[in-house]
Formats: sequence, C-alpha cells, structure tokens
Amino acid sequence: MAENGERACMHALVSGRVQGVGFRWFARERARELGLAGWIENLTDGRVEVWIEGPPERVRSMLAWLDEGPPTARVEKLDVREETPTGLTSFEVQRVGGGPR
Repeated sequence: MAENGERACMHALVSGRVQGVGFRWFARERARELGLAGWIENLTDGRVEVWIEGPPERVRSMLAWLDEGPPTARVEKLDVREETPTGLTSFEVQRVGGGPR
C-alpha cells in the first residue's frame, strides 16, 4: 500500500517483562525512526500502553517491533485495537498513568 496521506491509528497493550528494561525508550526511538506519532507509558499493572499514529505500513512495522520488544524485554502478549487518529505530531514517553485517553 503506497503512502498517500492515509493515516492509521492503533492502541496497544504489551504484557510480559516490559517494565524496568528500557522498553519505552527503545520504543520511542523506533517510533521516531519510523516517523510515527503517539505515546507510550507504563501502567501500574505491569503492562505498557502504546498509542501509534502514522502511515499504515509504518504502524504495522511498529506493531511488529512491539510484539518482539528490545533484547532486554520478554513480550508475552500484544493486544491491539484500531482507533481513530487524533492528529498527534510527535512520539513521547509519558509518566505512569499520564497518557492521553
């Protein structure tokens, strides 16, 4: 699919050993490399929550990365649902419980 201005948006919850291993920082760098917008934060239950917006192919690439994570992590489950893009323009790490809803 060619990048023609189409924008996809996905909301993901990542479970496993994904906190205390640099997951958010590695993910931010990967998202920025891909030119994606959104945010990532740790949840109090041990999961990581991610909001991704951008060209569909790049969003799919980020989801594939999230399913593996950085070498320091162990992803056990990736739950994803499609959302409506909100027009975010950067990708940021949020404090615990501080991400947009």
